[in-house]
Amino acid sequence: MKVWKDYQEQHKDRFLSELLELLRIPSVSARSEHKEDMNRCAEAVKQRLLEAGADSVTIYPTAGHPVVYGEKIMDASKPTILVYGHYDVQPADPLELWNSGPFEPVIKDGKIYARGSCDDKGQFYMHVKALETMTQTNTLPANVKFIIEGEEEIGSPNLATFVKANKDLLKADVILISDTSMLSMDTPSIDIGVRGLSYIEVEVTGTNRDLHSGVYGGAVANPATMLARMIASCHDENNHITIPGFYDDVVEATAEERTKMAQAPFSEEEFKKDLGINSLWGEKGYTTNERTGIRPTLEVNGIWGGYTGEGAKTVLPGKAFAKISCRLVPNQSSVTITKKILDYFKSIAPAGVTVKAEEHHGGEPYMTPIDSNAYKAAAKAIHETFGKDPIPVRGGGSIPICALFEKELGLKIVFMGFGLDSDNLHSPNEKFDMFNFYKGIETIPYFHKFYTEMK
Repeated sequence: MKVWKDYQEQHKDRFLSELLELLRIPSVSARSEHKEDMNRCAEAVKQRLLEAGADSVTIYPTAGHPVVYGEKIMDASKPTILVYGHYDVQPADPLELWNSGPFEPVIKDGKIYARGSCDDKGQFYMHVKALETMTQTNTLPANVKFIIEGEEEIGSPNLATFVKANKDLLKADVILISDTSMLSMDTPSIDIGVRGLSYIEVEVTGTNRDLHSGVYGGAVANPATMLARMIASCHDENNHITIPGFYDDVVEATAEERTKMAQAPFSEEEFKKDLGINSLWGEKGYTTNERTGIRPTLEVNGIWGGYTGEGAKTVLPGKAFAKISCRLVPNQSSVTITKKILDYFKSIAPAGVTVKAEEHHGGEPYMTPIDSNAYKAAAKAIHETFGKDPIPVRGGGSIPICALFEKELGLKIVFMGFGLDSDNLHSPNEKFDMFNFYKGIETIPYFHKFYTEMK
């Protein structure tokens, strides 16, 4: 509709300026020192929703960081779309690898560089500006509700309590999420599923203190060496995960789905060039796209112990640590897999060290039906603004709350992400292309229009 495009063009500079203001707030949910920043960001989200036309917006406290809920109710007989997003972001470490301040957004070559620019402030803010576009042009076809949380990056530990206690408040017909990506702006796609997550931490203890590596080296077990051996044992020569029972519940992708995935444009050489590597690594028998979409994984997210400062210190560490995460696929259970991993690390503890393994958080995998009106509306909306039908793909990331939403609210989810896998999510120099940001704002109103017509 021309009226939408005209309004968005007229206000695009303000839309961008508002997003940059949000990105300047260091809303890092994992760090206790950012508690006040989290509250400040929640207040900012509330204010923007009100300015965009929401009838009411409430900040709900939780045992952790607050949830922002807003709504615009047009007509009780109309469909209701529940938009989910998160205002918290990942820690910015390592800071020395950023080309600019992570919370001092910089625009370069048409891209917004800042922590949270794509994940997920830039993406949920597209929905806020889409709401404004429709309310200001008197074209909002459906009721809209927003639930924007502050704990997604730490596994949404308190959102389940909020959802269970507010089922009436969250009543809707469908949930719309933009916390996923597209293959490219030339080849639009829609994620039809996201992987689950199991996240643990392992602590290996040897002696009662750090030791002189010359005096004691070779005489006692080194926790760092033992931990490295334990981690290495998690994969065999084909990079298959060796933890007993790990694959028991995996639903294998069909030959038809693998054929469709193979149709998505992918250049292995460009992939390697972008990452600065000479060769790829992964489970034998699967392509790169399959390894990151339809297969479960086990990865080390961090490992440390002993002396890691400047210069040399010949020390034999008394302790070593690792953070390890697994991405899960249907029908794997995060509870089951977490127990298997914890039991495995405890069972293979070498003589001379003790092993402590604990869970951080987890979430279930989720698949969305492609024959639903919501998916069809999303595909039609993308075709309207891109001029191409989107390719259905499986996302490699995790959104822990998805399975809970369906269980507690009885709602299906449709994903409409406008980021790219190359946007450095969770990494230094995270970015979001301004073209993608504006394209999302342009496309989202069409979803509301087409979904309402289909209902």
